[in-house]
Amino acid sequence: MIPRYTRPVMGKLWEPENRFQKWLDVEIAACEAWGEIAAIPLDAVTVIKKKAKFDTRRIDDIEKVVKHDVIAFLTSVAEHVGPEARFIHKGLTSSDIVDTALSILMREASDIIIRDIRELMSVIKRQAYTYKDAVTIGRSHGVHAEPMTFGLKFALWYEDMKRNLQRMKKAKDVISIGKLSGAVGTFSNIPPKIEEKVCKKLGLRPEPVATQVIQRDRHAEYLTALALIAASVEKIAVEIRHLQRTEVLEAEEPFSKGQKGSSAMPHKRNPVGCENLSGIARLVRSNAMAALENIALWHERDISHSSVERVIIPDSTILVDYMLDRLKGILDGLQVYPDRMKKNMGRSFGLYNSQRVLLALTGKGMSRENAYEVVQRNAMKSWKSSIEFKALLSKDKDVKRYLKSKELEQIFDLKYYLKNVDYIFKRVFK
Repeated sequence: MIPRYTRPVMGKLWEPENRFQKWLDVEIAACEAWGEIAAIPLDAVTVIKKKAKFDTRRIDDIEKVVKHDVIAFLTSVAEHVGPEARFIHKGLTSSDIVDTALSILMREASDIIIRDIRELMSVIKRQAYTYKDAVTIGRSHGVHAEPMTFGLKFALWYEDMKRNLQRMKKAKDVISIGKLSGAVGTFSNIPPKIEEKVCKKLGLRPEPVATQVIQRDRHAEYLTALALIAASVEKIAVEIRHLQRTEVLEAEEPFSKGQKGSSAMPHKRNPVGCENLSGIARLVRSNAMAALENIALWHERDISHSSVERVIIPDSTILVDYMLDRLKGILDGLQVYPDRMKKNMGRSFGLYNSQRVLLALTGKGMSRENAYEVVQRNAMKSWKSSIEFKALLSKDKDVKRYLKSKELEQIFDLKYYLKNVDYIFKRVFK
């Protein structure tokens, strides 16, 4: 489910040891808050802070009997603390601890992903300027359209990642919420000031109104942001996969020394990295759908969301972290072939100038309908007969009636298509 080569920092974040430590951090912060309003002896708070520990194996053993993870956790902590443990979890319900700790974990995961996006953007920007003037054919429906530069592809991806950066920052803010309002969220056995104090200590904001849980639309927004990031990664991966096709071969992902592409065909250099990213994006999207399903719970809560979140939140953050890091490596070492781009442009015999010819004819007084027919007639003949488009136009009597040879020559000037590349780059990388 999770790639074995996942970067360790994000993976370690979701290990049981760290998850239980976050639970303990919330419990200790609550004890401190109770002590600050003199509802728990300060001496007891000191003992709790000094002795509070847990044993993950012991928690597992206890849970096998009690069938409740938070009770098993509290029992293990109590075994280390002693009599003062009676003050731990005062006025709280399990979700107060689990949900608040989960918010902390998701916030920390956000920081890693935000860092990943920024690192990827740095690589994309460098490659954008490297290939800013590398002329290539733009395609629509996979068919030659009009010329552009390869650097504009990177500029587009950079702009995509700018939006993803903002999405992740917003998702981090949306999930930075704590909840310590007790069973069904009414503060029946805990005053609101405890929640306020604990959230402040932990760098969170209190959930304005809660049931027994923090509302799951927050988690769904977070998972949806991850799904959008994954979709952007896949968008780039799919482009590279198309560019690496033998018939195109304008770019290909790195192929390291000793790497093998096929067990049967030694010549193969396959875009396996990008294909992996396309596949993983499907997982992250499906996890976002599961998060949306988690929003509707029975009354003030049920635990149908819990089992889902134990999978989708760690998996999605780990997978997106991995995707961003792997894409960074692919783009950093991307093999780009400008000469092949020029060769491919020639395969459509200059037909990409058809719009310019159309506009020139209408500008000279020909109706758009007639101009379209004239241009299309010559374009179809060019394509079918493999004859240069310009050569056919220069002999067409209807074209010659409106355009002189010099004017036709100017229409086929490649520089025309690239005159605003600098302007676009300034808008993107200002």
